[in-house]
Amino acid sequence: MSADSVDNLLIQWGEQRPGLNMESLGVAVRVNRLGALWDRTAEDALAQLGLTLWEYDVLSALRRQGPPFQLPATRLARATLISTGAITNRVDRLVDKGLVTRERDSHDRRAVIVRLSRDGLSLVHRAVEARVAVADASLESLSNKDREVLARLLRILLSGVEHDIAELDTPTS
Repeated sequence: MSADSVDNLLIQWGEQRPGLNMESLGVAVRVNRLGALWDRTAEDALAQLGLTLWEYDVLSALRRQGPPFQLPATRLARATLISTGAITNRVDRLVDKGLVTRERDSHDRRAVIVRLSRDGLSLVHRAVEARVAVADASLESLSNKDREVLARLLRILLSGVEHDIAELDTPTS
């Protein structure tokens, strides 16, 4: 197996702190670097469609709901892992581009419903195809079996980290 960019970092730390086990750091740094590189390739693919990654995140969150492709703004913020203030700004920009509409909830006048427009629906269909193609290309070096194993291990890891974060966010009495 060939070395990657993180191996040198771990060697340097091993020389500076020989008693410290760096395996976990190696995993964390590799996952972070992969995420950054994958974001960059996704951004490049989406830019060809005139979209940014955050725009795709919002549009895809709405598309995944199925018809009528809508969510209350607060749920859309949770689905995209951003604050309600940030979602307001993002929805404003997507409304200006004609990709979503915003309307008051008929059951709760304080709530806002965000819905994909026809143009938004058409664009997100092309965008998800581009995202899948980029993801497939990024995993070409792995066999199907290796992809399954990696997905299983990452699912276990993410589930544990999400659980730990949820416990930190839960208020205590």
